[in-house]
Amino acid sequence: MTEESTGRTARVVVADDQTVVREGIVMLLGLLPGIEVVGAAGDGEEAVALVAELAPDVVLMDLRMPRCDGVEATRRIRAGYPGTHVVVLTTYADDDSLFPALEAGARGYLTKDAGGDEIVRAVHSVLSGDAGLSPSIQRRLLERLSRPPALIPVVEPPDGLTARETEVLVLIAEGLTNQEIAHRLHVSTATVKTHINNLFAKTGLKDRAQAVRYAYARGLVTPPGTSLT
Repeated sequence: MTEESTGRTARVVVADDQTVVREGIVMLLGLLPGIEVVGAAGDGEEAVALVAELAPDVVLMDLRMPRCDGVEATRRIRAGYPGTHVVVLTTYADDDSLFPALEAGARGYLTKDAGGDEIVRAVHSVLSGDAGLSPSIQRRLLERLSRPPALIPVVEPPDGLTARETEVLVLIAEGLTNQEIAHRLHVSTATVKTHINNLFAKTGLKDRAQAVRYAYARGLVTPPGTSLT
């Protein structure tokens, strides 16, 4: 996804406690299209303060930082400044890092081996309402959610969910973006967004990560290698 596809440049704050890494990320972002770095923070406290001051579109958030870690900073930002999205950019891809960050409100999750194009796509994906997950993270998320442990609660199916809304929900769980869903269903992206807003309202879901959990909990999506009965 490019600047042209979103219509504007994304204003970004970088949060990382390692000075060399932080400066390297800022330098890289300065070379990428559709990105303007407006601030850099050395820990979560500073990241929250910069969001309050600068109102950026996106924070690229490291997780393990002093004073206030990335998960807590993400939680504060999403609670106090909902116009700012968080994309995690970290070394760690384990479940204990991934799931708390998503639950705190992160809309994207990348590891630090991500290339510039991948960072641009993630930033503009979250601004368009999609998830900014790297392919490896998305696979990990789906693998975790496809397990049948008691950690994934069974949600009673709500009344009023239409067949098309259910279809959109399944495609979200399969990892498709809004544009890909629109292409698959031969409808406009605006129509897809309407279906998503409706199904979120009916189910009480807040974001796409919750939608994936919900679809698996209801048995709408099955683990790879199995088929629907």
